[in-house]
Amino acid sequence: MPIELSQRFFFDAAHTLERAHDSAPSRRVHGHTYHATVAVGPAGPLDAGMVVDLALLRAAIARVRERLDHHLLDEVPGLGRPTLENLCRFVFDHMADPRWTVQWVQVERPASGDACRLGR
Repeated sequence: MPIELSQRFFFDAAHTLERAHDSAPSRRVHGHTYHATVAVGPAGPLDAGMVVDLALLRAAIARVRERLDHHLLDEVPGLGRPTLENLCRFVFDHMADPRWTVQWVQVERPASGDACRLGR
């Protein structure tokens, strides 16, 4: 039976977004509190009954969070347009590690009810 371990974190960030609909507010610099969840599975057999030590997973998340928290997302190298979809891809890609397999990533903006999930 498949097993996965997940960890949730949040970050606050600002951005602008050029879009066809509701464009005026999106073009102005504005911010959100984002909630992200990363789920990982084992890269091989469970070590000591764990998918991965949570300390290792939390350290990897801290490195990703550091690149996003209190930043202007428009300026984050490798992110592209600061959409929920690109944030999911960014977190997914930057959580890669030989000690686990990233199963899925979800990024949400709870205040507006928006969410995006990227997974295998």
